[in-house]
Amino acid sequence: MKVLRTALQALACLALLAAAPAPAQTLKMVAHSDLKVLDPIWTTAFITRNHGYLIYDTLFAKDEQLRIRPQMVDKYDVSPDKLTWTFTLRDGLEWHDGLPVTSEDCIASLKRWGARDALGQQLMASVAEMKAVDAKTFTLVLKEPFGLVLQALGKPSSTVPFMMPKRVAETDPYKQIDDYTGSGPFIFKKDEWKPGEKIVYVKNPKYKPRPEPPSMLAGGKVVKIDRVEWIAIADPLTAVNALQQGEIDLIEVPVPDLFPMLKADKNIALFGWNALGSQIIMRFNHLHPPFNNLKARQAAMYAIAQEDFLRAQVGDPAIYRVCNAPLVCGSPYEKSYGDLLIKPDYDKARQLLKESGYDGTPIVMMQATDLQSSNQLPPVAKQALEKVGFKVDLQAMDWQTVVTRRAKKEAPDKGGWNIFFTTTVTVDADNPAGNSFTSGDCDKAWFGWPCDAEMEKLRASYGRENDPAKRKQIALAVSDRVMDQGTYVVLGQYKAFGAYRKDRISGWLAGPVPVWWNISKKN
Repeated sequence: MKVLRTALQALACLALLAAAPAPAQTLKMVAHSDLKVLDPIWTTAFITRNHGYLIYDTLFAKDEQLRIRPQMVDKYDVSPDKLTWTFTLRDGLEWHDGLPVTSEDCIASLKRWGARDALGQQLMASVAEMKAVDAKTFTLVLKEPFGLVLQALGKPSSTVPFMMPKRVAETDPYKQIDDYTGSGPFIFKKDEWKPGEKIVYVKNPKYKPRPEPPSMLAGGKVVKIDRVEWIAIADPLTAVNALQQGEIDLIEVPVPDLFPMLKADKNIALFGWNALGSQIIMRFNHLHPPFNNLKARQAAMYAIAQEDFLRAQVGDPAIYRVCNAPLVCGSPYEKSYGDLLIKPDYDKARQLLKESGYDGTPIVMMQATDLQSSNQLPPVAKQALEKVGFKVDLQAMDWQTVVTRRAKKEAPDKGGWNIFFTTTVTVDADNPAGNSFTSGDCDKAWFGWPCDAEMEKLRASYGRENDPAKRKQIALAVSDRVMDQGTYVVLGQYKAFGAYRKDRISGWLAGPVPVWWNISKKN
C-alpha cells in the first residue's frame, strides 16, 4: 500500500510538472542609452527608434539586399501615370488593445510622420490627398510624380514611418504622445518602466508575422522569446563584467577598447550587426551667433582633423574610416573634398573667424557623457576650436537631456545650444532625401534649423527626378552645398559591433537597426 501511495504521489508530481508552464525566456541586455523619450516621431534618437521597432510596425521595410519590401501591406498598385498609389493591408493586423488596424490609422500616421521627417515632408509636398477606400485599402494621390514613394514609406531609420492608431497619430507632431499602443511584435510594459534602471517589453501573442523568412527589417518578425529587458548599466566595464558573469545576455554597443577582453571569453561573440556602418556628425545651430554666420561655420570646419575624432571615439583603425563625403563613402553619391576636414588649416580658420565678427562669447557645446558612440568627440572639438580662437563652454549631460535640449530654439544662454554631436546609419545618410541633416527648410529642418532655399530646391528636384544619371548630378550638387554652406560637419565613418553570450543566444539579425525578433535563447 505504501509503495502504491508513493507511486501515485510521483505520478501526481509528474502531472503537475507537465502542466506547469515553461519558464519565461527573458533577453536581458544593455542598450546604448537610457530611454526617456518614447515618441519615435518627436525625436530621431536611435534609442527611441529601437523602442519603436519593438512595439510598432511599418508599411514597408528594407531587406538585406536593401530592397523595399511590403511589411504591413499585402499588395500595392500604382497607376500608369505614377500619380495614384493604392495600398491594401494584410489580414490579421491588430493593435495591442485588440482593435483592427485600419486605413484611417495608416493615413493619420503618415500625416504625422510627414510633418516631422525630412523625406516625409518632401513626399507630403507632392501629395494631393490620401483617402480610405475601405477598412483595409487606401490611396495616396500625388499632384506630381515623386520617384521616392516606396523609399519614403520603407525608410529604415530616423525618422521611421511607424504606424499608430488614429487617436494617437492625431497628436500634434510637435508634442509627444502619451499612448504607446502599437501593432508590433512586442508590447511595452509601461507599468514596469523605471527610467535609469529598466525598460520591459513582452511578446505580443496576437502578432501575425509575414510568411517570408526574416531579412534585415523585412520578412517574418517571429518572436522566439517572451520578454526583453533593457538593463541600464552606464559604465562600459561594468556592463562587460555583467555579460561575462552571465547576469545579462547581450550588449548592443560595447566600447572598442574592451573588444580584447570580450574576444578572450570563449562564451562571448562579437557581432557586426551594422556592417554598413554609421556616420559621425557635428551639428551647428544656425539660428544663433556665431554659427548663423557662414564664415564662423567655415572657420570651425577648417579647424577639424577627422582622425583625431575617430581615434578618440572609435579607437581601432580597422573599424573606422576617414571620409569627408557628406553622402557617405562607399555610396553611389560619394564625393570627396580634398583636405577639408582631413588636414586642418589653422591660419585659414583664424582668418575666417576674424572675418565672421565673432565677439568671443563662449559657444555652448553639449556632451552626452553616457553615449558610447559620441561621448569622446566634444573634448576633441573643444581643443580644435579653441586653437583657432573660439571659446567653448563644454556642458556635460546625459544623452536624453541632449535629445530634449537640442529641440530648444532659445539662445544658448537661455537654455539653447551651439553645437552637439550625433551619429546616423549610412543607409539614412547616403542620399539627399533620406539624409535629414541636409534639409534647409528653416523651422521644419532637423535640429539646428538651417534655412537654405537653394538646398531645398535641390532636394525637391532629387525627389521628382526619375532618371538615375540626373538624380546623381543633383545629389552631388547637394553634397557640394553641404560643404559650401557648412550645413553640418562630417567626422568620418565606423562600423558598430555588439557582444552576446553565444552559449545562450542565437539568431541576431544583421542590419542598420538592432532588432530582437528572431532571437532564440537557451535558459
